[in-house]
Amino acid sequence: MVAVIAAASAADSTAWLRSSGLEIVLLILGAMLFSRFATFVRDRVTSKIDAGFRSSDALVRTEAAKHRHALAQVLTWVVLTIVYVLVGMEVLQRLGFQVTGLVAPAAVLGAALGFGAQRIVQDILAGFFLITERQYGFGDVVRIAVTGAAEVAEGTVEDVTLRITTLRNADGEVITVPNGQIVKVTNLSKDWARAAIDVPVAASADITRVNEILHKVGAEAFRDRRLEPLLLDEPTVMGVDDLTMDQMNIRMVARTLPGKQFEVGRELRVRVAAALRREGISETT
Repeated sequence: MVAVIAAASAADSTAWLRSSGLEIVLLILGAMLFSRFATFVRDRVTSKIDAGFRSSDALVRTEAAKHRHALAQVLTWVVLTIVYVLVGMEVLQRLGFQVTGLVAPAAVLGAALGFGAQRIVQDILAGFFLITERQYGFGDVVRIAVTGAAEVAEGTVEDVTLRITTLRNADGEVITVPNGQIVKVTNLSKDWARAAIDVPVAASADITRVNEILHKVGAEAFRDRRLEPLLLDEPTVMGVDDLTMDQMNIRMVARTLPGKQFEVGRELRVRVAAALRREGISETT
């Protein structure tokens, strides 16, 4: 009797493995292979975008290239999420669970978890609008104000999904920001940027002479073979920006390619300091 039952159980197990069991294995294996394929396609697309940028004469990525890079990552994330959900439902059906019968318990569970899921839904909706509105893309330098954070998150965008944005700051630290907690985005590398240099000099200095020196520095920088490709036009002197009893600040600005304002600003400060020192005019601190 025991042998008969064991034989029947073995037959049932074999039949299940040949039908539903095999289908479950194939579904899981297919999902894994599709995930590898989707990731491979995404990496090929992003690598092609990066290779096109490196092989071109452009100094910065175009807005379209940055948007395509971010869009490839987001689409891959969305497609894989849908595939995993569908495969999970199919596996549950083949294990004997009725998906339609899970509607009522799922509704109760959804109501219980609704408050906790609100933030996830908020993150996804915010990420959707960030991508469609092209607020920033891969490679952009951004400054993000986050809800509840005293300091802003600033760095280069390394990854964008519907839920999070990943930045890397100047110290090499990776910052992960949920999209739903983003209050304000300052894009420092969209279309063009501006380098502002404040030159503090003594209040007794000859303003006309200082302006002449700064104009000369700007003209020489615009003719420089290394700096000229980074500048959109010749740096201009805006005049006195601040004035106190013993000091005044003279502002000089330069329109640059996106993301190049820091490099241009540093170079102009060195040139301004050297030019003022040659003329015997000292900068105050």
